[in-house]
Amino acid sequence: VQALVESGGGSVQAGGSLRLSCAPAEYMSCLAWFRQEPGKEREAVAAIYTGGSNTYYADSVKGRFTLSKDNAKSTVYLQMNSLKPEDTGMYYCAETSRWDCTGGVWDRKVQYKSWGQGTQVTVSS
Repeated sequence: VQALVESGGGSVQAGGSLRLSCAPAEYMSCLAWFRQEPGKEREAVAAIYTGGSNTYYADSVKGRFTLSKDNAKSTVYLQMNSLKPEDTGMYYCAETSRWDCTGGVWDRKVQYKSWGQGTQVTVSS
């Protein structure tokens, strides 16, 4: 099993955009993004079922963040628009079974067994 690798982080001003990438994402799995600031809990941001079209978003990012996938490249993207300072953090992608990609459980980090090393996102006001 190849390790997940995130890319695309950086520093932007509030209102700006970034696109994060995570690869390799398995086909027919649940691929999620989490974020964490120092001293805080890691929180779920969004998840996508790579074998279909189901996506899930935390309330704090709905309407601003969008997940997409390119199965040919085994890559999942997180497009982040209208960024806010509170979006700052280390962003991790994580993978789990397709069966965990449902509305009630997608955000439970304990079920994700494969994690990337993270990519830093910093949003300044």
